[in-house]
Amino acid sequence: MRAVLRAVPFALSLLPSTLCAQEPAHEPAAVPAALPAAAILLGSGAHTYRWVTGWAHTADGEDLGNTHGCMVMDRAGNLLANTDTEQAVVIFGQDGAERGSWGESYKGGLHGMCHRVEDGEEMLYLAHTGRHEVVKTTLAGEVLWTIGWPKESGVYDDEGQFKPTAVAVAPDGRIYVGDGYGRSWIHVFDRDRKYVKSFGGPGKEDGKLRTPHGLWLDTRAKTPLLLVCDRENHRLQWFTLDGEFVRKMDQDLRRPCNVWPLAGGELAVADLVGRVTILGADDKPIVHLGDNPDPKKRAVNGVPREQWADGEFLSPHSVCADAAGNLYVMDWNFLGRITKLEKVAVARAGGDGK
Repeated sequence: MRAVLRAVPFALSLLPSTLCAQEPAHEPAAVPAALPAAAILLGSGAHTYRWVTGWAHTADGEDLGNTHGCMVMDRAGNLLANTDTEQAVVIFGQDGAERGSWGESYKGGLHGMCHRVEDGEEMLYLAHTGRHEVVKTTLAGEVLWTIGWPKESGVYDDEGQFKPTAVAVAPDGRIYVGDGYGRSWIHVFDRDRKYVKSFGGPGKEDGKLRTPHGLWLDTRAKTPLLLVCDRENHRLQWFTLDGEFVRKMDQDLRRPCNVWPLAGGELAVADLVGRVTILGADDKPIVHLGDNPDPKKRAVNGVPREQWADGEFLSPHSVCADAAGNLYVMDWNFLGRITKLEKVAVARAGGDGK
């Protein structure tokens, strides 16, 4: 395990756009001049990806360390990923090389990240299960404020019962915190961090939750909704920003951990049980990627490197995409595993290259 905290040595580029939690990909992938003879392709048609072996690599060549958190993309195209080491936030450039890291004080438990642009500045909202709090920082890790356990909710006897796994922020600044490893409530705070309300709570009925593991502010329609990865109920649920149940999607999902928006209103879903699923704009499954054929390797943290196979995921815990539509997948693994799936433009019979 790496023990030296590295500073972030690169400039943070700012571009004129705004986003919260995840930024959808807008540009089509370029057609590669030629694929390697031994290329491993996943998916089909417009959803074809090339597995890029060994994409993420650390500056010192050591293992990344336990990857049990989230990933986001900054506006310069860098990938930010959580680990349980002293390098709680690791930054990778577009070539997969480590560009820097920070977060020694967050070792063990940094689990969720929301990336947001506020007044032209990029911010991170972090959920920490071990510290029982939400932290707002700059991209370089400067702490701006924290939110502790919501005593006002009446849900908890002490802070140790509150184990937040995800954060999302509404356009009006309201902050949503998913207590995924605690008591399965969603807590709402206003833009000034004052407690507003809680909704959800444990159960299997519509509107109830069992491990609200990931959150995403769904802005695909005119009215924004909060999407919750209701992992142990094997479904996604949508709520109004006031916490009212709207709809669910429970078709062919195993244990969904996180989602990321793609072009055309599609969604990528990181499923802990060995695969990534692409949903269409209607939120129905289109294709599964990298489905591990061995159930004994799915949703298991301790799979050793010699048992990893290119083209097969282990325990997808987070997924994100860049502007070209390439996917990045974090497996929950004690050594650390982040894989790039390069989007491949497959020519149709007519040869239009789409």
